[in-house]
Amino acid sequence: MSNRTVMEVINPATHDSETPRAPRTQEETGLSPAFLFDLTLKTLYYQNEMKGSEISEAMRLPFNVLEETLESMKRERILEVKGNDGPSRAAYRYCILSAGRDRAREAMSVSRYVGPAPVSLAEYSRRVTLQNLGLERIPAERLREAFAHMVMPEGLLERVGPAVAARKTLFLYGSPGNGKTMLAEAIGRSLGGGIHVPHAVEMDQQVIKVYDPVFHGEEEPMGGGPDGTPLSGDMPDRRWVKARRPVVFSGGELTLEMLDLTFNEREGFYQAPLQMKSNGGVFILDDFGRQMVQPRDLLNRWIVPLDRAVDYLTLHTGRKFPVPFRTLVIFATNLRPHDLVDEAFLRRIRYKISITDPSRMEYLEIFKREAERNHIPGSEWAVDYMFDEYYEKQGIPVRCCHPRDILEKVVDSARFAGVEPSLDAKTLDRVCGSYFLSEEADLNL
Repeated sequence: MSNRTVMEVINPATHDSETPRAPRTQEETGLSPAFLFDLTLKTLYYQNEMKGSEISEAMRLPFNVLEETLESMKRERILEVKGNDGPSRAAYRYCILSAGRDRAREAMSVSRYVGPAPVSLAEYSRRVTLQNLGLERIPAERLREAFAHMVMPEGLLERVGPAVAARKTLFLYGSPGNGKTMLAEAIGRSLGGGIHVPHAVEMDQQVIKVYDPVFHGEEEPMGGGPDGTPLSGDMPDRRWVKARRPVVFSGGELTLEMLDLTFNEREGFYQAPLQMKSNGGVFILDDFGRQMVQPRDLLNRWIVPLDRAVDYLTLHTGRKFPVPFRTLVIFATNLRPHDLVDEAFLRRIRYKISITDPSRMEYLEIFKREAERNHIPGSEWAVDYMFDEYYEKQGIPVRCCHPRDILEKVVDSARFAGVEPSLDAKTLDRVCGSYFLSEEADLNL
């Protein structure tokens, strides 16, 4: 690898860091000839007749890599060439024959997967490791930029920064409504740059789908020949997708089954678990302790991955294999940490950061920003009123989310009345009366 390539790989802000290059031979795909044979046959089966360039496009492989497979099929009389639409072999029109249909149905009884050819597990593991190099060099200035939209207590950046740089698990705890989830999202954005994610990975002839547009963004073009021009071995490997660094959220719906491969018995292939889809980015476990799975069971499942950056998944055949676990895991909870897990488990989580209620000055800054966002004038006196009449007189805990929620209710009230939103004591009392629960409300329950 050249010095320039090394620098590209370790720079997380470089979107095209070491762009995968298209394979030039069958061997360079990392897939067995039998696997390529079956995938090519199933691709043709669903269309009945395809040009060579169309098969190449569907499988995201250069035509010259598939040519040997197609010639083998011709010799076995499971397809034939019906003509050509140009001078190159990629313009040949291939038609599946009866014997080919029988062979395709046999292949589909094992797996119905049709689409971009997968990459090998070895190549996937290598690239995941490369794409995480250099993340420990994230400068403090980039974290400040990522957190610029937040009003943060003094010293919080200095507590969070080392954890992000070290890619160590973070445990954020504190009262609800103080921005733990927002902070976790900002950490995900701070990683910057982009990565390459495979459409699928092959392991023991089994296909594991990895690319997920929900987490990785829409697929971006990786280059290729126009209108049937065969892909060149010098082109990018289009089995990979340009993607943003993923920020994967999971909340109370998480189960242990979601952390393992999901086998689709009808289709005969797997979906990658959430932590595999989050490789190269952030996995945020929100509302930790409110999942259907017990916190102790969840942490037991992740002891090895968190310690060794390697996870172990199991195929339905019973075969267990390692995959990289290169994701920054962030637990966020509003429950007391010692009520969730014992000290031995908490010790394994190096960075435990309390997210506290805002000070009066921090609350004022949040209120000003939210008032400006909602085009509502006169915020400073309103904060004094809120503290005098609600937080101090009624003993209501101060939360970072209150300015946003209260001012949005002011906007809703003004919209209903058909007037421009504004702040006065009567308006604040009206919106706070339907926002905060009173002691009488508690007694009536």
